[in-house]
Amino acid sequence: MNANALEREALGLPSNERAKLALELIQSLETLSDQEVAELWRSESRRRAHQIDNGEVILIPAEVVDARSAELLR
Repeated sequence: MNANALEREALGLPSNERAKLALELIQSLETLSDQEVAELWRSESRRRAHQIDNGEVILIPAEVVDARSAELLR
């Protein structure tokens, strides 16, 4: 069965089944391999390290973050 025939079949399904199928198809495109996820995190880590090294971000000590968080949760 080719994509056009499959599309015609899918369009004949009830709307709830089409919605489920559409969601599953979209999610299948969004799935990344462990290797791809690891590379994305490496890239993000390098980006953040670069920002820190160049003074582009202000680092906040953990104690300050903890205190502010506790205050907000009260």
